[in-house]
Amino acid sequence: MNARTEPQLLRQVSNRHLDSLEEEAIFILREVAGAFERPALLFSGGKDSLVILKCAEKAFGKGRIPYPLLMIDTGHNFPEVTDFRDFRAQELGAELIVRSVEDSMRRGTVRLAHPGESRNAHQSVTLLEAIEEFRFDALIGGARRDEEKARAKERIFSHRDSFGQWQPKAQRPELWTLFNTRLQPGEHFRVFPISNWTELDVWQYIERENIQLPSIYYAHEREVIERKGLLVPVTELTPPKAGEEVVTRTVRFRTVGDITCTCPVASPAANASDVVAETLLAEVSERGATRMDDKTSDASMEKRKKDGYF
Repeated sequence: MNARTEPQLLRQVSNRHLDSLEEEAIFILREVAGAFERPALLFSGGKDSLVILKCAEKAFGKGRIPYPLLMIDTGHNFPEVTDFRDFRAQELGAELIVRSVEDSMRRGTVRLAHPGESRNAHQSVTLLEAIEEFRFDALIGGARRDEEKARAKERIFSHRDSFGQWQPKAQRPELWTLFNTRLQPGEHFRVFPISNWTELDVWQYIERENIQLPSIYYAHEREVIERKGLLVPVTELTPPKAGEEVVTRTVRFRTVGDITCTCPVASPAANASDVVAETLLAEVSERGATRMDDKTSDASMEKRKKDGYF
């Protein structure tokens, strides 16, 4: 075995588990199409939803995904991500439905405590309104169990009651990949095809499948502020506070959400292979390292999920 082929073979062996993860995701996506009347795929343009979209493309064929893509827009998203969202949906010929938190604010169903409050948690209201508007009975999302402790409790087919709420003690068993998809009027499911994937799995799959991502997932120069152990991006929505020093750092985003609560990490990783190498050494989860809104109990993930969050 020569020196050039050995690393390639080692990488092939280490990626074999991705075949079974992909197979499971495709099975779940097809199960949703067969079991529900009005499903939709939650699509933000972020890496996890792009991985699911790739699996859906393999499951049904390009231009043949049998459910629409749904985006709940806070109005405070990174433009690189929303632009890529629109590009990818158009490229696939998929129907893209966008509903905005700002519309909920105009209706009076969302009220901010102050103008600078993060809208991230308020997506729950807009999401539930979209479910009612389109009568969706299943929503496919990109949540993974390794992201956060509340998500580790959740089933792949996560039942939501008629109020859109998640009840951890009422989750249905999923033995031998048998999913109970029975619904009462007004209820729906959230379905997570990559629930068993890790952040490393996602990046290895992105590398293997050569999946395009928004540019902010890779190293770029950005003005940031060091605040409470996080690198807060300097934007109109997140300006520096008195006494804080603005510095330019080479950063990338591990996860992407609302500008007001998502931070990058220092990184020179310029491609998926570089990110895989970094992720192998990561000691903190992506949400733990980058999300300001997970730091307070009032905005805890479990509370938000019980209120109808993704």
